[in-house]
Amino acid sequence: MHFHSLFQNFGELTVTGLAQGAIYALFALGYTMVYGVLRLINFAHSEVFMVGTFAAVLTWGLFGLDQDSATPSVGAVLLLLLAGFLAAALAAGIMALIVEMVAYRPLRRRNAPPLVFLITAIGASTVISEAVGIGTHRNVSSVPPLIRPSTVVQIGNTSVTNIQILIVGLALVMMVVLDLFIGKTRLGRGVRAVAQDPDSAALMGVNKNRVISLVFLTGGLMAGIAAVMYLLKIGGTRYDAGFHLGIKAFTAAVLGGIGNLRGALLGGLALGLAENYGSGLFGTQWRDVVAFVLLVVILLFRPTGILGESMGRARA
Repeated sequence: MHFHSLFQNFGELTVTGLAQGAIYALFALGYTMVYGVLRLINFAHSEVFMVGTFAAVLTWGLFGLDQDSATPSVGAVLLLLLAGFLAAALAAGIMALIVEMVAYRPLRRRNAPPLVFLITAIGASTVISEAVGIGTHRNVSSVPPLIRPSTVVQIGNTSVTNIQILIVGLALVMMVVLDLFIGKTRLGRGVRAVAQDPDSAALMGVNKNRVISLVFLTGGLMAGIAAVMYLLKIGGTRYDAGFHLGIKAFTAAVLGGIGNLRGALLGGLALGLAENYGSGLFGTQWRDVVAFVLLVVILLFRPTGILGESMGRARA
């Protein structure tokens, strides 16, 4: 164990972990919302995220940006980021709707058992991933230099960069907006009603299919925003970019309490911190081991996750 390394780099590991955890949190919202309403694990959500990354890269390419481009001015950067976020969110949201209508809705009409939904989710995930892989020749698509990392805050040995501030700040804002949407709006009440009791909600005039489509769309929009944050942090994407990150995001959702929006945020941040602290303590090769051991330990004592389920029975 390297306690000296952990304490020496504690601040840096914390900041990096929060930035990584913020991406996990936004990504995890798709898993947690769909599960909260349908009791379904949508494994195709990782490919929804991946489609969002490619949509942003292609959009920036339309502006003539590539790896050899000079860093744009501040105004141009803001415009390009807005275009990237809109394109990624729109593409991911549409893909999520397509998955729901093509893969899951016919099964719901036939009252298919849960195992069939699970197999279909895995199949949809593979189809989308392989289709994009064939279309891109399985190459890495690099991101043009939109934002150069620069230190904004320096506290001792800890440097906080502009990209880290942007990622964490945007994740918190989007989580607050979504929480208010689900908790305070008419559409949000419909989502909570279907999550609690679909049959009673239908008797009260709530359109179940419309609510489910809204849930998939919202999860896709959040995944699209997470996709741009991922691109800014990692610098590129490929056809299987969502697979490993999707496992981490699903883990974050379970850790915080799947079906709980605030749990997704807490689980994502906790997972990001655990990974980085584990890297500092045991070495980077133990990063994933530490994260999943933490998940197992927490679930042993709290099977419903840190905050428990909340989208139905007070699932607000």
